[in-house]
Amino acid sequence: MTRVASLVCAAILLAAPIPLASHHAAFAADAATIDKATLPADELVLVTGSGTHTFTIEIADDPVERAQGLMFRETMARDHGMLFDFGREAPRAFWMKNTPLPLDIIFTRGDGTVVSIAKHTTPFSTDSIPSDGPARFVFEVNAGVADEIGLAPGDTLLHRRVDG
Repeated sequence: MTRVASLVCAAILLAAPIPLASHHAAFAADAATIDKATLPADELVLVTGSGTHTFTIEIADDPVERAQGLMFRETMARDHGMLFDFGREAPRAFWMKNTPLPLDIIFTRGDGTVVSIAKHTTPFSTDSIPSDGPARFVFEVNAGVADEIGLAPGDTLLHRRVDG
């Protein structure tokens, strides 16, 4: 294969859609059968009308980790995110200061029910991005992920920390 042909093949592979979130065989068809207790601590599942979507996560559950969040990150895999655990439900607000990645910010109650989604947030903005109701968890993913998986308020986030 010529160098040009190799480069064209590489470009096609790079441009090909990458699966958004892995679907573990154990979580196949019915989200109701997912046992949160058996999920690895670094994974969560979003359950939408289009199915189950598994993400590898980092957890921010203390004030220092929550303050840092995804600041200064320039890249993140499409099936990766950061879960903020505040320990109790309350109105939440985030901002994008020092955050170069556009994000979707997903606010959920303690039982994992999605309260609201701030889509395609503006990098470096200091504008407040509030939840539409009390939330215990906030899950940040790359901008566009919520639309790609059909996430909507009322859908469910499953993780071993979720109460519901």
